[in-house]
Amino acid sequence: MIYKEFGKTGVKVSALGFGAMRLPMKETDGKKIVDEDLAVPLMQQAFKMGINYVDTAPLYCEKLSEAAVGKALKGWRDKVYLSTKNPIEDNDGDHWMQRLENSLKNLDTSYIDFYHFWGINLNSFKGWQGLKFGPLEAAQKAKEQGFIKHISFSYHDAAENYKPIIDCGLFESTLVQYNMLDRSNEENIAYAKSKGLGVIVMGPAGGGRLGPPSKQIQGLLKNKPVSTAEMALRFVLSNENIDMALSGMENEKMLKENFDIASRTGHLTEDELKHVNAMMEENRELAKLYCTGCNYCKPCHAGIEIPYLFEIMNRYRVYDLKEHAKIAYKEVVNGWSWIKSADASKCTACGTCESKCPQKLPIIKQLAETHATLTA
Repeated sequence: MIYKEFGKTGVKVSALGFGAMRLPMKETDGKKIVDEDLAVPLMQQAFKMGINYVDTAPLYCEKLSEAAVGKALKGWRDKVYLSTKNPIEDNDGDHWMQRLENSLKNLDTSYIDFYHFWGINLNSFKGWQGLKFGPLEAAQKAKEQGFIKHISFSYHDAAENYKPIIDCGLFESTLVQYNMLDRSNEENIAYAKSKGLGVIVMGPAGGGRLGPPSKQIQGLLKNKPVSTAEMALRFVLSNENIDMALSGMENEKMLKENFDIASRTGHLTEDELKHVNAMMEENRELAKLYCTGCNYCKPCHAGIEIPYLFEIMNRYRVYDLKEHAKIAYKEVVNGWSWIKSADASKCTACGTCESKCPQKLPIIKQLAETHATLTA
């Protein structure tokens, strides 16, 4: 395993981190719970292989991930860096401390190495500044008391809102979204690195989008990767400003594959990276021909999330992620995804969306094609 200096924190972390958001689950008495007989040995196997960072959160895996991670850390606590998150439900510093105490109890540990402000955004961050005892002051107090070693943040806000949070000087590491399909944080990653923060990327395979096979993406290199997921992970790890790729691994096969990839050096040559970037940019421009995602067509009277369904269709059509696109469409229209939509066949052909589309796209026709293609 390759290890990297983690910003100015003084620690070295493995290039691959274990994300505990997708642990093996089972159903008991009608409830989904973590299958600890599988999850705990899986995490401990990762630790034995040299992965020295595990990331969890209070709400992962039906709120049971932290407890499973705590059990996996037995015998490994001084060898593995632990990360979890505070959801910051209000601006009260005492409540912030209570949530930290709950995580410490769930994890059965006396301290957390990297404690994240979970899904921070600039608007909330500005609201915390100057509070008598808000989340920011609570975090500093918890660090002084030894309950947390390093103050961190995970980020899902707009890319342009990122740098002011870095510039406050409080945070020591950051967790951001970055992958072949979403490079909006590329400049932010370089900025965080230049400011001495440890940088971890979540979603290196696009939250599963880059897991299924894609001839289009696997064909980006002459020596074709074994899988689309391999190509995605190699792309992320080739960025010199990234210290670690965090991956949710559900079984030993995924663990071994990701470990083998992360243990290599020279993931992509400079020429290969230029070629991949050029081809992905070409694909992105091609996707815009079908929909730019401007959202002017919304709202749809029939409850159809038009831009998002077209984004799924672009994964099928432009990136050759056929298997994933069909699954994603099924999840969205059945209410199993965080984005919910009526299926595209519910279009009443009222024409309102087409009258508002700046590109004058034949939306009605494309909705019909989307439904037919993704349900075939």
